[in-house]
Amino acid sequence: MVFFGYMIFSILFGLLADRYGRWKILLISFLWGAYFSLLTSFSPSYIWFVFLRAMVGCGVSGHAQGLIIKTEFLPTKYRGYMLPLSQVFWLAGSLLIIGLASVINPTIGWRWLIRIASIPGIILILAFKFIPESARYNVSTGNNKAAVATLERIAKMNRSVMPEGILVEPVNERRGRFSDLLDSKYLRTTLQIWIIWLGISFAYYGVILASAELLERDMVCSLQTAAKELGDDSEESRSPCHCRLFAPSDYRIMIISTIGEIALNPLNILGINFLGRRLSLSITMGCTALFFLFLNICTTSTGLIGFLFMLRALVAANFNTIYIYTAEVYPTTIRALGMGTSGSLCRIGAMVAPFIAQVLMSASFLGALCLFSGMCVVCAISAFTLPIETKGRALQQMK
Repeated sequence: MVFFGYMIFSILFGLLADRYGRWKILLISFLWGAYFSLLTSFSPSYIWFVFLRAMVGCGVSGHAQGLIIKTEFLPTKYRGYMLPLSQVFWLAGSLLIIGLASVINPTIGWRWLIRIASIPGIILILAFKFIPESARYNVSTGNNKAAVATLERIAKMNRSVMPEGILVEPVNERRGRFSDLLDSKYLRTTLQIWIIWLGISFAYYGVILASAELLERDMVCSLQTAAKELGDDSEESRSPCHCRLFAPSDYRIMIISTIGEIALNPLNILGINFLGRRLSLSITMGCTALFFLFLNICTTSTGLIGFLFMLRALVAANFNTIYIYTAEVYPTTIRALGMGTSGSLCRIGAMVAPFIAQVLMSASFLGALCLFSGMCVVCAISAFTLPIETKGRALQQMK
């Protein structure tokens, strides 16, 4: 339901961002997400919990506008370096929530975990006074005065001076039109991007959920569950969900595998900038498919951690590349909508992943892994055959 909310509002926020501005939608999404996240901690029932988390998903879907603002300010030669470095902050947030969960869940419970996790989002709202609206967006709407004011502010911060002359750019009234995504110029690109986004999200959340499943079920040849060793016949051990609280060692494994998300960042940056976006994504998707199959190898706990570490590194590299490519391939007039529709398809993959990683995997472990691997192969082929390479390409202002 979180991903369902994200899927619906991702398109809506993308449409609104192209028409009314990236900054406004980003602020609304932060306010929305922080508000409903905090409300979730007071859920009186499971139904309310699910509904409020869906509302959180709606708000989070607008956060992609931050990446678009950054993309539209970065010069062409720096985009391939600076955008992947955002992964460092994603990693920091992931590690923070795992660390908090390991301390808070066993002591004061999940409600306080959600309340404390809502604090950074609330504090960050104060930072919006320092975030400018995209100058490219202002130019595309004919608001050259606002664009010049932003550029002058940047020049002053960098102790530089603005070039002489007047900023002139034709105004395009056709902004945020869904039909433009499916125009003959972008039709093939759009369809292939949607497939890739769906597959990457499917693999990403598949890795995360499979990690938890592997830890909960001890699906490693050399390990035995505590219940079998002790002959435990408790209700928990007989539960079809195989649910149990994570032990400290499980949190440590999750932290180690999560750190993997940044392990390939240097190689990913090199690949993006020297091999190009398409070839780099094709290679990392192919390797992701291979490592999913490696999970079926009988190994030790250390081996499992190693495979999960590499998988997290690869799926993070996939997301890095497709985010950059999607933001670069579309013109300013439909960039936010292009990112929004891609994010919507992305959530379909995320919604399907739990049924494979946690339901099918219990019935056929190899079958689930083959499905994840096969989807990655499809994405690798789709990435390799994308019609447009954006490496070294200036951002397009108009369609």
